[in-house]
Amino acid sequence: MTDESIQPLVGHLVELRTRLLRCVICIVLVLTCLLYFSNEIYQIVANPLIRQLPQGSSMIATDIAAPFFTPIKLTAIVAIFISIPYILYQVWGFVAPALYQHERRLVMPLIISSTVLFYLGIAFAYFVVFPLAFYFFIHTAPVDVAINTDITKYLDFVMTLFIVFGFAFEVPVAIILLCWTGVTTPQSLRKKRPYIIVGVFAIAMFVTPPDVFSQILLAIPICLLFEIGTFFARFYQPRVRHDHDNGSDDS
Repeated sequence: MTDESIQPLVGHLVELRTRLLRCVICIVLVLTCLLYFSNEIYQIVANPLIRQLPQGSSMIATDIAAPFFTPIKLTAIVAIFISIPYILYQVWGFVAPALYQHERRLVMPLIISSTVLFYLGIAFAYFVVFPLAFYFFIHTAPVDVAINTDITKYLDFVMTLFIVFGFAFEVPVAIILLCWTGVTTPQSLRKKRPYIIVGVFAIAMFVTPPDVFSQILLAIPICLLFEIGTFFARFYQPRVRHDHDNGSDDS
């Protein structure tokens, strides 16, 4: 490997390290600002369950250190979620020099929409899925069973659903990227629509709690987002075609 080829590689690695460091600093700063409100943040996240608990029931901590560490763990996750726009901005800054001018105009809407869709997925889980799922779980419990949920297990449960719904709402962006890279086409996806819908419901059955409400509430938005993704994918022609066109223009 020659010195000419090593120097650009080293420059890219240095830039990558710098941008990763900026992301970490952003997360740490946000976390520092939120730490004082850790208990309030956990209270907000726990509200969908607390509202459904029978009178006299409450959340519990089975580990002596859980009341201290669990809210801090949640706050750290919230800090990452809040920092996502800045993290994506750093990703954009790193990959933008490798893109053509027309591709830069197409990528920026993808970055913005992926951020908005991720937050919409989390909001949908919090305001729609949680109340229905917790109502179902609590009101189907045997009469003699006291509902006292451990705060750590509750956090693990809701964070799993937040991540599942957050990434599930990225379906339009995933479809656009698949079509843009030439892996598939909107026409091919439309022809496979029945199989994709069946697959979506099957996946939703495994990644959501064992109740039909959560499964439907995940599958239906994904199906709608699938249609949105196939619609907008037609505006993103495969990169191979653009590269070929550019090459022919230069010749």
